[in-house]
Amino acid sequence: MRPDMLNPLFAEVETLDGVGPKMKKPLDRLGLTRVRDVAYHLPERFVTRRAVQTVDEAGEGEQIVLKLTVTEHRGGRNPRAPYRVLAQDSIGNVIALTYFGRASYTAKKQLPVGEVRWVAGKLERYGDMLQIVHPDHVLEEGGDTLQRLCEPVYALAEGLTQPRIAGLVEQALARAPELPEWNDASQVEREDWPNWREALKAAHRGEDSKARDRLAYDELFANSLALMLVRADNRRRKGQPLIGDGSYRGKLALPFPLTGAQKRSIAEIEGDLAQEAPMLRLLQGDVGAGKTVVALEAMLIAVEAGAQAALLAPTELLARQHYETLRRMAAPTGAEVVLFTGRDKGRARESILMGLLDGSIDIVVGTHAIFQDTVAYRDLAMVVIDEQHRFGVGQRLMLARKGKRAPHVLAMTATPIPRTLTLAQYGELDVSKLDELPPGRQAIDTVVMGQDKIGLLVDRLAAQIAEGRQAYWVCPMVRESDGPEEIAAAEARYAALRERFGEDVVMVHGQLAPELKDAAMERFASGDAKLLVATTVIEVGVDVPNATLMVIEQAERFGLAQLHQLRGRVGRGSAKSICILLRGDTLSETARERLALMRDTQDGFQLAEEDLRLRGGGELLGTRQSGDAAFRIADLEQITRLLPAAHDDARLLMERDGGLEGSRGEAARILLYLFERDFGVRTLRGG
Repeated sequence: MRPDMLNPLFAEVETLDGVGPKMKKPLDRLGLTRVRDVAYHLPERFVTRRAVQTVDEAGEGEQIVLKLTVTEHRGGRNPRAPYRVLAQDSIGNVIALTYFGRASYTAKKQLPVGEVRWVAGKLERYGDMLQIVHPDHVLEEGGDTLQRLCEPVYALAEGLTQPRIAGLVEQALARAPELPEWNDASQVEREDWPNWREALKAAHRGEDSKARDRLAYDELFANSLALMLVRADNRRRKGQPLIGDGSYRGKLALPFPLTGAQKRSIAEIEGDLAQEAPMLRLLQGDVGAGKTVVALEAMLIAVEAGAQAALLAPTELLARQHYETLRRMAAPTGAEVVLFTGRDKGRARESILMGLLDGSIDIVVGTHAIFQDTVAYRDLAMVVIDEQHRFGVGQRLMLARKGKRAPHVLAMTATPIPRTLTLAQYGELDVSKLDELPPGRQAIDTVVMGQDKIGLLVDRLAAQIAEGRQAYWVCPMVRESDGPEEIAAAEARYAALRERFGEDVVMVHGQLAPELKDAAMERFASGDAKLLVATTVIEVGVDVPNATLMVIEQAERFGLAQLHQLRGRVGRGSAKSICILLRGDTLSETARERLALMRDTQDGFQLAEEDLRLRGGGELLGTRQSGDAAFRIADLEQITRLLPAAHDDARLLMERDGGLEGSRGEAARILLYLFERDFGVRTLRGG
């Protein structure tokens, strides 16, 4: 149960003065639903302003405060056109105050013709005219007070202004209670950190790196501590030791020898399964490293021990692919493998439910449907979770309650993740790495090509298809309405390619109905269709050995890890494969470096490290791996710099300093609730 002292922070945002139904909507869009969220809505940057008498004293790009007389309002010819208010400084220089969208209503109200106003904002030039776009402040008097040393600039949503959000932050901070110190006293002293409440206030006042670091560290420490509590709880649980006799695995007729990394990972898993404490292990493997074989070996150990196993996939498409692969590989063993999704109805569903209950089904593959309340197992002892980053700790805990005793869990991810981020997301898991590719896998040639070469590319594609080969064409967006006209849209590209190749082209994207998506994938997987136009929905799980060409349009818009995932969709057969990265005309230095790295290396782990370095605070590894590591305060630089220390500190607290008992332990308990990592507290008896 949440401590009472945190209740003021977890009050609904409507309890703040001035927040009614109208203001709640933009606050919701920013994720600010409680007082705590507002208090932690830290400024994106700070501005320093200078008061000037005339625009002649100011430079373009400077933040200024200026006394102006309003002379004219000019509305646009259409609703989308800017709305301009013309005004003069004390010597008659004309300046435009420019508003877009609905902000024109504000302008009409705040800036009546003939009146004097103090205006604060950034001075810019548009054509021959100086302007301030969306002034930060418009005051009737006392505007010289806006000449502040440092003013915070917050992320906004339509319907909010900087003064309004600053006022809400001020109210939220006033409600922040004094909280006990959960960080180690020697560390606080060494780093010269303020206490939690002061750090929060300081982070809103100005560029205070100590305050920011302290708040980021709190978040990382809370996350590490929660994951360790889950891990400790898992070790306390009674699982079912699974010891196989090799009777099923001995019948496997794999078409290729196992790599050293696969053998090592299987041995680690086998060792875990033999223990009474349930396994909690992450299998990290590069694209094509052979994770599925390792997962099958693990599940067959469970079957040999007289128990059942399940494989959970994030999408129906991926579940279907896994099922086909596992059914084919497991056929010689005699193990009964079934597919179970939310689409199964009537007798088919009943038959599967009965088979799981009486134990005649050995391995079930499916989506979340396999863990519904209505699904009961005779003896579920082993669970494999694919594309682990899509499942949070809470879901992993739910799985743990499905067997008679806590089942062993093997989580898999095809996204190579740098060590620091592995700690952040999977701190409660042991890690096995598949860092070798199976023998016989050919390297994929990667070519970077300008968008202007698209005609030549289509001719090359025609030659591929004529030879009986298949290809992918990936676009970054579904429809052009979402962004600039030059952005490739899957639908437009599909229409153009269909004119050339007719029925040989199919399309898959996230907005298609599931049955249409599955039908298109089926045609492509069977070889009936030769070209698949898609968005990143095909990033994981599609396995078509006959596909030898991958085209990624607007490649500079993708993260390195995402590009690597997509490239891994080809090169699965014996023929030589090519990945073509189509780039736009204008590239940033970072984009150039990323594309060059893609061309020069196929090591997913190296690419992941470089992605982390190059992308800075962008989406982790190019895919939104929110999962457990949805850090709101800590940016990527802070995660990389502070997390190892936070992780070690959490470990020491658990192993040396009595865990959540004692004064610091009680404070740490409050911290877990503050950051809503209370799934960690709930693992404790009486927590």
